[in-house]
Amino acid sequence: MLRRTALAATALLAAGALLLAGCSGSQPGPSKSATPDPDATVNVRLVLEPGNLDIRTTAGSAVDQILIDNVYQGLIARTPDQKIVPALATDYQVSDDKLTYTFTLREGVTFHDGQPLTPQDVVWSLTQERDTPTYRDSARLANVSKIAADGQKITLTLKAPDSTLLWNLTGRAGLILKQGDKIDRKTATNGTGPFQLTEWREGDSIVFERFDAYWGAPAAAAEVVFSYVSDNQAALSGALAGEFDVLTGFDANLKDQVEANGDFSLELGDSTDKGTLAINETSGPLADQRVRKAIRQAIDKKSIVEALGAGKTLYGPIPELDPGYEDLSEVAPFDPEAARALLAGAGAENLSLTLTIPSAYGTTIPQILVSNLRDVGITLKVNPVEFPTWITDVYTNKDYELSFVLHTEAHDFENWANPDYYFTYDNPEVRKLYAQSLSSTDEAEAAELLKKAARIVSEDDAADWLYNGQSVLAVGSNISGMPTVNVNERLNVAELAKSEG
Repeated sequence: MLRRTALAATALLAAGALLLAGCSGSQPGPSKSATPDPDATVNVRLVLEPGNLDIRTTAGSAVDQILIDNVYQGLIARTPDQKIVPALATDYQVSDDKLTYTFTLREGVTFHDGQPLTPQDVVWSLTQERDTPTYRDSARLANVSKIAADGQKITLTLKAPDSTLLWNLTGRAGLILKQGDKIDRKTATNGTGPFQLTEWREGDSIVFERFDAYWGAPAAAAEVVFSYVSDNQAALSGALAGEFDVLTGFDANLKDQVEANGDFSLELGDSTDKGTLAINETSGPLADQRVRKAIRQAIDKKSIVEALGAGKTLYGPIPELDPGYEDLSEVAPFDPEAARALLAGAGAENLSLTLTIPSAYGTTIPQILVSNLRDVGITLKVNPVEFPTWITDVYTNKDYELSFVLHTEAHDFENWANPDYYFTYDNPEVRKLYAQSLSSTDEAEAAELLKKAARIVSEDDAADWLYNGQSVLAVGSNISGMPTVNVNERLNVAELAKSEG
């Protein structure tokens, strides 16, 4: 669920939080014709809450999911279907040589504390992000040599072309904060978005209230409550009891139950979620590519998708929604006999390994992995841990053999070009291709370079990608405006509305 680690503890599986594409129920979908109540409170079930709210330093997409777009904004934003659109800037221009980006700052914007947004706030925010290595996305602005304001014009000058700059500015790297703020960002916020944070009941919920001085169209609901409930059965019971209006991270296998009385319907959306089996190849038997290949060929990905109720098989680090995708199923097809031969050749017939996994993911994936690997002679011990422990042990200290997490973020191939990332993968050719993709001034060329790099990563058996997930939601029949695409990564609730009845 890490940002730029892009890990999705915000959409934990439990018993399989995906919905089968094309799934349709007998119950009616949410009503779109009733008149929304502008004074309504909408209660949205999420799975894992942030450790704290400092979006500059806190790992995990749980922070991005609720704070970006709703509370914090950048000069530009991205829609759920990955289009880049103006936000705090009314427009922008890019020079022909791709070295100068000029943004026109919107006038009349107010922070939640009542202070005006100024060009100096923009310059300060972006400069601080670039120059503070401890900020999570600081490196994304490393190629920016100058950030300056001339009236309402904000200019970014680059050292070399960067095909990812606009995309990066739609995320944490581009968020605009108020210079001189004295708030404790771990527990409080001060943004320019359509909602302001009013309460955080740690371990329970986070409450947003409509910001009446918002520069754009007002939020459709007066209040949105994000309730954190990790168990899908508990979430289902709460929904049927009228406690929740929307369930995200839901289980497709509970479709009939949630739709039984017509108050909810299941909705799905595409996503960039990647169920990733990380393999620590720094030492021991996993340093042998034959062993890593054997693990991949032992895993029946179709059975995983079937057990979860949805999704698609995935054989490489780039999902279909992202540039550079290629079907890499031929690289490591399901073949237990070939896996056993590889293990024999590596002298690893009686291998024992440990899978470290956040406990909130449930048992579906671990059970399938244990069974599949047992079939080829590998004993897999499952070590479920709390997510903060996972962050420390796996992500920070790289103390693991195998680990499973759902990586949610789009355009996150850079992790495979970073030898310091917890994946422990280091290939100079991949780093070179990724650097060439960044510096390309042609979109198609940049995508082709990513495709070549992704193939190498898969052919190196750097990890395994068990499935490409879908967003699965149970949405109340009196609810409209709920996003369905990539909701594990971003959940813009500005248009979320609730009607009477």
